[in-house]
Amino acid sequence: MDLRLPGRPWLRSRRPRRTLAAAAAVVVLAGAGTWTAVASDDAPPVRRADRVMTTGDGVRIDTSFFTAGPDGRRPAVLLGHGFGGSKEDVREQAEDLARDGYAVLTWSARGFGRSTGKIGLNDPEGEVADVSRLIDWLAGRPEVRLDKAGDPRVGIAGNSYGGAVALLGAGHDDRVDAIAPAITYFDLADALFPGGVFKKLWAGAFVTSGGGCARFEPALCAMYERVAESGVPDDRARALLEARSPSAVADRIDVPTLLMQGQTDSLFPLGQADAAARAIRANGAPVDVDWLAGGHDGGDPETDRLHGRVRAWFDRYLKGDKNADTGPAFRVTRTGGVDSTDGRAQLRGASADSYLGLAAGTRSVPLAGREQRFANPAGANPPAVSALPGIGGSGGLSQLSSLGVGVSLDFPGQHARFDSAPVARDLRVTGSPTVTVRVRSTSDDAVLFAKVYDVGPDGRQQVLPSQLVTPVRVEGARAGKDVRLTLPAVDHEVRKGHRLRLVLASTDLGYASPAAPATYSVALKSDLTVPTAPGVSTAAAPLPAWVVWLPVAGAVIALALLLTGRRRTAAPAPDADLAGVPLQITGLSKRYARSADRYAVRELSFRVEKGQVLGLLGPNGAGKTTTLRMLMGLIRPDDGEIRVFGHAVRPGAPVLSRVGAFVEGAGFLPHLSGRENLELYWAATGRPPQDAHLDEALEIAGLGDALARAVRTYSQGMRQRLAIAQAMLGLPDLLILDEPTNGLDPPQIREMREVMIRYAAAGRTVIVSSHLLAEVEQSCTHLVVMDRGRLVQAGPVHEIIGSGDTLLVGTVTPVEEPVAEKVAALPGIASAVRTDEGLLVRLDADGTAPRLIAELVRLEVPVTSVGPHRRLEDAFLTLIGGSA
Repeated sequence: MDLRLPGRPWLRSRRPRRTLAAAAAVVVLAGAGTWTAVASDDAPPVRRADRVMTTGDGVRIDTSFFTAGPDGRRPAVLLGHGFGGSKEDVREQAEDLARDGYAVLTWSARGFGRSTGKIGLNDPEGEVADVSRLIDWLAGRPEVRLDKAGDPRVGIAGNSYGGAVALLGAGHDDRVDAIAPAITYFDLADALFPGGVFKKLWAGAFVTSGGGCARFEPALCAMYERVAESGVPDDRARALLEARSPSAVADRIDVPTLLMQGQTDSLFPLGQADAAARAIRANGAPVDVDWLAGGHDGGDPETDRLHGRVRAWFDRYLKGDKNADTGPAFRVTRTGGVDSTDGRAQLRGASADSYLGLAAGTRSVPLAGREQRFANPAGANPPAVSALPGIGGSGGLSQLSSLGVGVSLDFPGQHARFDSAPVARDLRVTGSPTVTVRVRSTSDDAVLFAKVYDVGPDGRQQVLPSQLVTPVRVEGARAGKDVRLTLPAVDHEVRKGHRLRLVLASTDLGYASPAAPATYSVALKSDLTVPTAPGVSTAAAPLPAWVVWLPVAGAVIALALLLTGRRRTAAPAPDADLAGVPLQITGLSKRYARSADRYAVRELSFRVEKGQVLGLLGPNGAGKTTTLRMLMGLIRPDDGEIRVFGHAVRPGAPVLSRVGAFVEGAGFLPHLSGRENLELYWAATGRPPQDAHLDEALEIAGLGDALARAVRTYSQGMRQRLAIAQAMLGLPDLLILDEPTNGLDPPQIREMREVMIRYAAAGRTVIVSSHLLAEVEQSCTHLVVMDRGRLVQAGPVHEIIGSGDTLLVGTVTPVEEPVAEKVAALPGIASAVRTDEGLLVRLDADGTAPRLIAELVRLEVPVTSVGPHRRLEDAFLTLIGGSA
């Protein structure tokens, strides 16, 4: 059955494009393959077949084929992996798509995993031809729906390297029906040689993660060595990369395309997705654009949300489901700031009915400053620091926010800067700012790195949004030249009273600068023009909240009252001074049953403020669960009191309607969908349907399209999130989570962490009890540590962990003693000691992490990570004396 709709060019049969030289090669699938079944709870088992495809040029491609459910034909999806990875990286997504009714084929690209061959960076006659061979194979499978003989209904998705092959596959093979590429490139030459400047660190990371230059096609290896040695990309290098870029077949990509691009990405910035969107829309195909919070430099990858968008996209354009909600035409994840205690971004979404590009709603911002002269130092050393490829995403540098420092660093005498006046009102920049400057140099060519900082009212606090810079090579600069600069595309809010600062630096750690010394002069020729994208709006209620106390809690309370015959005593009067305080516990004590002197909790006191994620820690028997049960009104304390927003907590107290509780996974009816279970639960509470705020709770839980599926198909992680969504109904202000990550695997634990952080971003409060100290360290802003029923310590996470003046520097290879001595002798360094992981460096009062990083780069120390040395586990064991 052909589901292509007449009158819609992106669904009509397109002209043949299979002109690849390798497409005529004979395809052989070696062996019958290996079949396995993959089950998740009581979800339908996923059938997996592993096979090896042998191409005409002798390369062996390792593949896996996933299906689930009854026999019959269904649309197919090809899932590509990222550079340096393999097919195993996308297995979980493949299994989910199989359960959703797709036949999914994954493969390891040439040179990766168990596949053989040389890495061709998506060579049209190599990796892209392999995609056509995979489609040939799908066309012969009885599980795959066909549009016509030899033409399967097929979509392609993937991140980074796999995202590029999705675009290229659509451009080279007319049988591709829809694509969903993420954090990828449109023009690889522009990505690695932006503005004619060599992106040396990222290029080196490519070669290293690929296994070395010899693992690449000879032409690519020779190109890299030539450009790396000269520091200047030439025309041959650019032509080689352009031929492997989707931009080379831009006029042929005319299928529905979902572009998901990272904001925290100095490798493939937002401009790459913008160029792809403009080209594909010009071909008449529907295009949606999603700017996610993460990227190749780290940040939140929003994996679950994006996988949901991909499923909906394919439901619409592969299954032909007109009711599939593919989301807004343009969506951007926005940060509501960074919590100074844990460095975690607080996320929310904004959207528009159409993609506006990078220059919508421009506003002129005057800059001030005379012509300035600065140096390009000999050897381009020391370099300024912005993004740190290979380090920024590792988690180490993300912890530097706990030290109260940033990563960006510009050296005096090596940059020019121009400031705006303080902005009169909040200014949201969405897109690429532009400015024109006059550049002169004592050399023929000048290389500059342009960036726009957000400078706080004190003049010192400054943020480089997403750590992005624009490099530009100015040829013929000796005579002076006007240069129009397009700054990196960002989505960033400049607060009232802050300034914008344009900086033009002569060096940058990630790029190759001229080694010969020179002097540059830069003068302003225009105001700074910033795009504001007025059509993009954020929901009025930034984020939803959490649940009303569970009916089972009310039933337990009622039964306890019935059995004991206790009468409610008059509750103490509310304390007006605590009306805005989510929780204050004062002198709380609870004795063990039938004991006059043994306490489960003794003289416990602490306070929790709005917006905090509080971790309740302690060894077994510390009194955590007893404290939570008293807080929920399930048991009465013997002494002391608990006040929630100023009201004393008693069993059945009305203030408990502002408290949500998740103690154990809720029981659900397996034959009903997730949404139906939640609607049934809320109806049982007897409260009006409009008070549930169901859609808001579901958004923060991030279940996506799974809500329409029967709960019996859910994985453990999805059931856990559905239980959390149930706890969010009713918008309470205080949420209590007792071991919410029990039974979850690492990706599911990360998702639960994101849920808690998003919740707190709305100004509400979470209290979580957990044994996973590493997870608490990443999720919580504050801690209460208990032992033997008593409070040991309470306060912000960073205070309990320590001051952070000691850093652990991870290195690729062990550091030699002479190098360690040189580091120890640096200004601002109190000591440097070699360890198995690298170096343990203690800063003195004048030392800063960014300056340490710059010096380590100068000394050619092979740094892989930098972060605070002391962990929460160390602090915890110190506090409780090892009793855990």
